Amino acid sequence: MERYRGKVAFVTGGTSGIGEATVARLRREGAQVVFTGRNENAGARVSDETGAIFVRHAVEDTAGWAGVEQALRALGRLDLAFANAGVEGGDTNVEDISLAAWNDIIAINLTGPMLTAQAAIRIMRDNPEGPGGSIVLNSSISGMLGLAGNVGYTTSKGGVRLLAKSIAMHCAAHGYRIRCNAILPGVVATALIEGAITGAPDPIAARTMLEGVSPMKRMATLEEIAGLVAYLGSDDAAFVTGADYVIDGGATAGMVGV
Repeated sequence: MERYRGKVAFVTGGTSGIGEATVARLRREGAQVVFTGRNENAGARVSDETGAIFVRHAVEDTAGWAGVEQALRALGRLDLAFANAGVEGGDTNVEDISLAAWNDIIAINLTGPMLTAQAAIRIMRDNPEGPGGSIVLNSSISGMLGLAGNVGYTTSKGGVRLLAKSIAMHCAAHGYRIRCNAILPGVVATALIEGAITGAPDPIAARTMLEGVSPMKRMATLEEIAGLVAYLGSDDAAFVTGADYVIDGGATAGMVGV
């Protein structure tokens, strides 16, 4: 399948996990891909493995966006922007979270996607066929359900859901043909999650607990999440905008055991 032949895609947080899998998926489907991240060594590795273009950049770095836009404009167009970069470190409950940790999470998880969308729209407005493209924001089922011990992450991911809807409405109102949607993954089998399972006092119990979040009794694969992003960025989803795409194996569909 080469739905993206002749197209250009952009992925933030593309050096690991969902971002890395999406870079690889889009390259396999024929896209030229620019991706960003903080880890230069990981960026070089992903670039070597996929042929994608790496630009070292942190999404909350406002000045650094000029260099990202320059790399994208050199390719002559932009068809898909996936705002994937995110953090959870330093998070805790509302009584104990520090202001520094809160500000860091909000800057990366919520301001970062907004800046990604701003940059994407500026470039997509200048596409050769006229304004058009797709923006996908990575939210989470944590943006639907409050987590007591993750006040920053929950708040930021909930904000991302409505950010996607606001962007979708804005672009439609201006006749841009630029769509925007949010994906809401459940528990995904990333290297970070697998490492946490291995390092747990009882790895079997930890795996059972994480897999049990979904009534399907497993975690999502990276390829499944990347496939949803590829769909939303493609012409197959030409009438999809302002939507929440939950991909959680049924975790939020009902009450397990009732």
